[in-house]
Amino acid sequence: MGSNYSKMTSRQYYRSASFDYVRGLLNYSLSCCVNAVLQSFSATTELLDILNKWHPSDGTDERNVPWQLRNALEFMRDKSHPAPHEDFLKCLYHQAIRPFTQHDADEIFHLILNLSQEQMSDAAVAQEIRSLYEIKVETQVVCSKCKFIHRAPSSLFSLPLAICEGENTLEGCINSFFQLQKLRDSEKFNCERCDEKQPSTHEVKLVSLPPILCVHLKRFRNNGFTRKLFNKVTFPETFSNDIFAAGQSENADGLKADECYSLYAVVVHIGPAMFGHYTAFIRPNQDRWYYADDSCVQPSTWAKVQGTYGGAYRDTAYLLLYRKKSLNSSG
Repeated sequence: MGSNYSKMTSRQYYRSASFDYVRGLLNYSLSCCVNAVLQSFSATTELLDILNKWHPSDGTDERNVPWQLRNALEFMRDKSHPAPHEDFLKCLYHQAIRPFTQHDADEIFHLILNLSQEQMSDAAVAQEIRSLYEIKVETQVVCSKCKFIHRAPSSLFSLPLAICEGENTLEGCINSFFQLQKLRDSEKFNCERCDEKQPSTHEVKLVSLPPILCVHLKRFRNNGFTRKLFNKVTFPETFSNDIFAAGQSENADGLKADECYSLYAVVVHIGPAMFGHYTAFIRPNQDRWYYADDSCVQPSTWAKVQGTYGGAYRDTAYLLLYRKKSLNSSG
């Protein structure tokens, strides 16, 4: 990259770049899934800013995921580079995924983030990557007999939302995720206080949300064979933190009333469960939408993004990437 890029953050660079810098990616060995996820990472300008804080002293490694990810994201901003992500794909093929294989976008998303942390030699940078995406939750199981609350903290890189047969909304799916469930009969919880299985209630509570929120719409269901749910799921371009109010833990890091989330990337699945194709809509500068179908990139609109809500055998949104921002912010 030129010296001017090194003086700017990725966000500033993207704002000054032309359409040519939203790069298409060649499909190598059925790499459409990785291509679509990489487009979402490229639009997440904060990620490259974090990776650029890393200055490895032990040289480069062709099998190091964070190193190759940083190179790929930088090369995607350089229109003169002929194959911006070829080495990154080779890196993944060496140790994590198989070529000529259909992969799941949510699994690839997690795989890249997990390997980027594990293979990062700078612990502080690794933690920044984690904090950028980490959703902290707490599972609470309440024994109906002794009333003791069993708590188990955990974290997620994407919010996995089940969808139902019929029409869905993002808010409805979120409410279902945090809904109280009763555990009875074969689902009874083994209460340590009572020293036996008891009817209980199970609930997931939200502790904190990250700067980048990934929502996974769980469209694949396995009942002996994998099938895809094409059911409609509507989602907004922007939503306020109030959408999570009912699911907050009493120990939650307060969700600020003056903050909201704005959609900037959508990974799309096209076709049936076993023979699908992935593409992506991205909005890197929070202004104009683009559509990336492997090497083909073209300007797009919010109306076309809405076309991925679903319906009978239509293209379907699979991963939604939202960026936290102030309600008073224009970007």
